[in-house]
Amino acid sequence: MSRFRGCCRWTVYTKLQALKIFEPLVHFVRYRELILQLARRDITGRYRGSVLGLAWSFLYPLVMLCAYMLVFGYVFPFRWPGGEWTMTDKALIIFSGMIVHQFYAECLYRAPTSISMTPNLVKKVVFPLEVLPLITVLSAAFHAVVSTLIMVVFYLVVHGSLQPTVPLVILAFVPMLFFGVGISWLLGGAGVFLRDLAQVGGVIATILLFLSPVFYPVSALPAWAVPLFHLNPLTPSIEQIRSVLLLGTPFAAQQWFMVTISSVLVAALGYGCFIRIKKAFADVL
Repeated sequence: MSRFRGCCRWTVYTKLQALKIFEPLVHFVRYRELILQLARRDITGRYRGSVLGLAWSFLYPLVMLCAYMLVFGYVFPFRWPGGEWTMTDKALIIFSGMIVHQFYAECLYRAPTSISMTPNLVKKVVFPLEVLPLITVLSAAFHAVVSTLIMVVFYLVVHGSLQPTVPLVILAFVPMLFFGVGISWLLGGAGVFLRDLAQVGGVIATILLFLSPVFYPVSALPAWAVPLFHLNPLTPSIEQIRSVLLLGTPFAAQQWFMVTISSVLVAALGYGCFIRIKKAFADVL
């Protein structure tokens, strides 16, 4: 009888532990209005006081796309495998990689200070601190979506039509969001105790720019380096966005599924670590 009770308790405990994986999603649904309101304030506050205001979020990526077309089309022309690419196509290839890099770079830059810069909210017992790192991710996602829309419109104007696989870009963003949320929770919690993480995040973002297939394809790497580059979370997202927006080929479903599962696990790990240490935030701040 005691063995039966022990088995029942273990079964209930296992189910409860499994349900904790969905706890971050429950928090997002519960505080969705607060999260969206804070994200909106963060995005608009970034351009407050400027003459063009929110228009900068559209103007900046457009200017950068034109700069890539000038630099990599005339100043530093390069060959990209997979066919004859025009000057505009080469600019779009680089721009697609920069969209992913800028998303992760913003998370690495801002997540470490997402908690430490708001000590007044930390000392409020009723405020859900776990939503603060999400603001960074949503702000980065907003700018990534704007850049993607500009890229799609630019491609449509130049080629007169879009690739049939364009809607799949939504799926390509899913693992990016989960992974971004995970590292934002990890860095946001750790940044309270280790203030140097803000500078370390900037260094890592710069290194990732050159260790990711932004300016070169994975096929240009030696065979021994290809598996290592696929461990980089930026690599699959860059390749998937290029596939659906520029090449017109859907990405492998198995690869997307594996990357998404890994990103969900990172998000669950980040949330668990954040919840475990957040009780000490008030003492430090």
